[in-house]
Amino acid sequence: MARPTETRVSARLAAVSPSATLAVDAKAKALQATGVNVIGFGAGEPDFPTPAHIVEAAVAACRDPRNHKYSPTGGLPDLRQALVEKTRRDSGLEVTPAQVLVTNGGKQAIANAFAALCDPGDEVIVPAPYWTTYPESIALAGGVPVVVGTDESTGFRVAVDQLEAVRTDRTKVLLFVSPSNPTGAVYPRPEIEAIGRWAVEHGLWVITDEIYEHLVYGGAEHHSMPVVVPELADRCVVVNGVAKTYAMTGWRVGWMVGPTDVVAAATNLQSHETSNVANVSQRAALAAVAGDLVAVAEMRSAFDRRRLTIHRMLNEIDGVTCLEPEGAFYAFPSVNGLLGRSLRGRTPASSAELAELAIDEAQVAVVPGEAFGAPGYFRMSYALGDDDLVEGVSRLAALFGESS
Repeated sequence: MARPTETRVSARLAAVSPSATLAVDAKAKALQATGVNVIGFGAGEPDFPTPAHIVEAAVAACRDPRNHKYSPTGGLPDLRQALVEKTRRDSGLEVTPAQVLVTNGGKQAIANAFAALCDPGDEVIVPAPYWTTYPESIALAGGVPVVVGTDESTGFRVAVDQLEAVRTDRTKVLLFVSPSNPTGAVYPRPEIEAIGRWAVEHGLWVITDEIYEHLVYGGAEHHSMPVVVPELADRCVVVNGVAKTYAMTGWRVGWMVGPTDVVAAATNLQSHETSNVANVSQRAALAAVAGDLVAVAEMRSAFDRRRLTIHRMLNEIDGVTCLEPEGAFYAFPSVNGLLGRSLRGRTPASSAELAELAIDEAQVAVVPGEAFGAPGYFRMSYALGDDDLVEGVSRLAALFGESS
């Protein structure tokens, strides 16, 4: 018999919120399964198939008995070496295989990094809007997320004075993300340098998520902070993965790059939690990162076209404003101008309520800004087909145009 005060689930896990992006995607797919024509802007998932040469590498790996056994927790040696070379090629950061840990997707790399760096009560500065997983991973590691808000006036980029205003003697880590999920913001090099030098000055760690490094558009450029500020390299962890660049979300391969002591600690943790990443997926990832970027360029061209379309169409809706995204594949429109209006007999007072209205009445799935620490916005992925994108935004325009 349970004790009267006993709870069935630990307080630590009971405090974890479900992934809002995956919840929206699941709801959209559930409706689609019943025959409802839902247009989904929720999940950050390219609509392209994984390039054929990567799939063929996985097929061959399935037939190789070496891949039927356990492999090193840190990753296949060939893959770790390839990631060293890929990191040098794509960002200019020089590392060794001992500084690389292959993980079950970027999410595990993030969780490992925070677990390796945070002791209970350590503060982690998190610029908002932020991806939904970051605060949860920090809290699970015993850290305390300290959120710093940004808005359209700064292009959703945080400045050094904002960071300094929240720094305390408990501050240990800065989370830095460029290109940004959910806003599509890309930091220019001078701002990256200023933030990196501020972190060095105060002896802080930086965890930088570079999973969208190849998805930048127009005049925007991606710069890796430990390359721009070399003095930071010994206190910086870089998180990355194959999911977005190579359309491999389902293969679950990410990695973290950092100082050898941090990577060794994270590897030890992973040895007890999940052990090695599936060998077939690792072989596929090896084919991806060791190959050329031709398929990546083709996908980026399509995303570029779609970002311009969604940006234009959203700004044509009365009550909606949207900055032009510079990277990743998300638009982050403000819907504050729609709140309080009567729509189909309902008067949404928040972006969360407006998102519910959108899926109920227009069969369009979006993620409300509340999930990203930014009420009053939608995150809309434009990693979906051109026709679906136009149809989905057109449905929203028709629904919101009915306001009175």
